[in-house]
This record gives sequence, C-alpha cells and structure tokens, in this order.
Amino acid sequence: MTDTVWTSDSIHSIVDSQRAFFNTGATLDVSWRIAQLKKLRDAMYTYETELEEALARDLGRTVTEAYFCDIGTVILEANETIHGLRKWARPEKLGSGLVCFPSTKTKVYKMPYGVSLIISPFNFPILLALGVLVASIAGGNCTVIKASSKTAACTAVMQKIIAATFPPEFVTVIGGGHDVADMCLAERFDKIFYTGSPNVAKHVMTEAAKNLTPVALELGGETGNWAIVRADADLRDAARKIAFFKICNSGQVCININQVAVAEEVAASFIECLKEEIARQMPDQLNNEEYPHLANHGAWVKCRDEAALYEDRIVSGGHGDENSLRFETTVMYPIRADEPIVNHELFCPLLPVVPFKDSEIDSLLQLIQSREKGLALYVFTKNRRWAEKTMSSMQFGGGCINEVCLHLMVKGAPFNGTGHSGMGAYHGEWGFREFTHPQTVLIGKTHFNLPLREHPYNGKENSWKLKLIKLFEK
Repeated sequence: MTDTVWTSDSIHSIVDSQRAFFNTGATLDVSWRIAQLKKLRDAMYTYETELEEALARDLGRTVTEAYFCDIGTVILEANETIHGLRKWARPEKLGSGLVCFPSTKTKVYKMPYGVSLIISPFNFPILLALGVLVASIAGGNCTVIKASSKTAACTAVMQKIIAATFPPEFVTVIGGGHDVADMCLAERFDKIFYTGSPNVAKHVMTEAAKNLTPVALELGGETGNWAIVRADADLRDAARKIAFFKICNSGQVCININQVAVAEEVAASFIECLKEEIARQMPDQLNNEEYPHLANHGAWVKCRDEAALYEDRIVSGGHGDENSLRFETTVMYPIRADEPIVNHELFCPLLPVVPFKDSEIDSLLQLIQSREKGLALYVFTKNRRWAEKTMSSMQFGGGCINEVCLHLMVKGAPFNGTGHSGMGAYHGEWGFREFTHPQTVLIGKTHFNLPLREHPYNGKENSWKLKLIKLFEK
C-alpha cells in the first residue's frame, strides 16, 4: 500500500467504491459506527510503538511528546465520541407550531454527507488525519485521507493501520504530493476537511466550489496568533508557559504563539524570565534529543534566513544545525508591530517580542483586530474582568487566559477558526455536527387540515385567513 503510485483513475476508483459502499446504508447504523470507532481506538494502542517511531523519524519527537500531541489525543477524541455518539445522533423532536397545524410533530435527522476527503498537514500528521477521521466516522461517512508527503513515515504507518482496520471502500489513506492532492480535489466529494495554510485553502475552496462541496478549514491565520503580557501579569508563569509552547514541535503548531506583545514596563524582566525558562526546559537544544526538528530542509533554511534578518536583535537562541534540521528557540527584541516578521505566520521556533505601553492596550487590540483573524489568542494578566471582556469582544478561533493551548483539549468544546484562520469546527459533538447535515422532516396529518394556506385569499369570505396567519406567525 505504501508503494502505491496514485493516479487519477485509481483515486476515482476509490471514490466510486466508497460511494457504492455508502449507498448500501451500512454507515447509517449508529452501533456500527461505534464499533468502527472502537476499532480505530484499539489500533492506536496496537500500533503505538510504530507511530512513536514514525513521529521520531519525521519530526524528531520524543515518545512523550508523540503521545501527548498526536497519539493520546486521537484516543481521547475517539473515547469522547464513542461515549457521546448515541445521544448526538438521536433525531431531535420539535413542535411544529400553530402555523403547521394539524401537523404538530417535526424531527431533525443528523444525516451523513456521504464520502468525505480529509487533507491533513505535516505538523501533527496523526492527530490531524485520524483525529478528523473520528468525526467523519461518527457522522456516518466514508473517508479518503490525503496525508502529507512531508511526513512519509507517518503516512506509511497510517496506511498500514487503516488497511489492517478498515476495508478501502470505507477508509483509505493516500500519500503523495500536491499533484495527488489535486487529483483528489478533482473528484466529487460530499465533504472536504482541510488543515493547512490560507493560500492553499483558497485553492481547496475553488476546487470544491466546482461541485458545490461543503468545506471545513482549520488554518493558522495569515498574520499569526498573538500572546499579550500585561504589566500586572505573573511574568514567571507567563514565561514558563510561553517557553513550553514555543519549544513544542519546534514551533510548528497552528495555534502556537507567533509573536508576544509585552508591556514595555516589564519587558526586560519578562525577557530574562523567558530566557531562563527556555534554558531550563530545553537546554543545549541543538544536541538535545528531546528537541524536535523542522519538517524538512526547506523549512530549516526559511527559518535560518528570517532569523538572519533580525540577528542584531536576537536575545536568545539564533543558531541552527543544518544536518539535524534543529533550530534553537529564538527570541528577538525589540520588534515593532509593523515589521515583516510580525505580519505573517512563522511556523517555526522564532519568537518576536513586541513592546507596547500598558496604558495603550486598546490601541494594540485595535491593531490586532485590524489584521486577519488568528486561530488563537492568549492573554496574561491578573485583571480577570479585562481579560474576559477582551476575549469576548475580539474575533479569533479560540484561546486562553493565563494559559496556552489547553483549550484544544477541553471535552465538549469546539476547535475552530474564523476568516483567514478557518471555518467550521470539530472535536467531540462539534466534529459530529461538522460531518453531518441536519435534515428537517415534518410529519403531516391527513385529517383536520385547515384551508388556511390555500387559495383563494380574496373576498370577504376568505378574510379570516390573513387574520389567522398574522395571529399564528408571531
């Protein structure tokens, strides 16, 4: 399976076989879906060591980081869905209202779309393929996964897992580059879920529009995610959490911090805390086996070249090893908010620090809001009232107050973006909703039907119809 050379014909054949299987109605049974989810969850345990080894080869992940960020999170997602699916999938019963009398009962069925396409990225190659697959299976869909060519070892293991767990007419994993992705997009799918960059997302939407296929997008955002450290923040706590997150997967995280805005009154102290925390959590990064590397040589060169543009303001890190593809967590200060590095998604271990006057926080928020909407926002402050007001009035995917990234792990909460950081939502019940269509069905009565809606409307003898319509439609 891993040596398959995919062509337009072979992909078309897979999609046709999946549509034929979907049309048998087998996936409509909720008990059957739960059984498939249990198979997927159990496979994660069976192939855990192979997944860990693949993540180490592709991204330099340790066993702990591989489990925490990819493997365990898929298991968590599968278990939440297994436990909740019967309730989520149950048709909703609604009263039809007086205007529909005597047909007083309506049901909303949660119907699968059919055959879905998941296009997954390299940074979390297991989670963002199999984690989304959980939602697709829960919704009752057949699924094609187009996995990233940048993480070949992970793609190979996923192909092995899926081939051993499911028939290809239900789930298939496809490898290959952008040409193969375009072959997939040329097919008529019923739902597309893409995780990646805004630029590629535009291409995905263009192709999907040709078949009017609904699309969900999870994107990093064009101008990146902000963290804001106010003057009253616990600087050591903020530095500790920001350091952890920027070290994680060497900064290759869609919800990671792209830049930190720090009140200039405490900037020097914060920088020292940040440097100390980076050194404490991940010392000697270029030789530390726990430190993940960048995905490929091109990503490493891009990171090195951008760091070089700001080398006079690097206060921590700044060095890389081209052979291992590691690049140090690199803090730059001071950086203005209008400089190029703060105006695009970095997706690497570079961390520009932007000073601002704490008394001018409103101006900073206006600047952030004027740019493309981020996938995440993090604020650090002791002023809970200000923090909650800010988080409830800004537009972004999701975020944290005095914390980083853990909103991603909350059961029952959606993970989503908005604008250039995406559309749609998933995780738990939100993923089930994303991969199903709510189908409203009114159950009609054959007796006691009123001629209220029927012509004629004119004439004195029919004037009561309008009066009743106005009474009912309130």
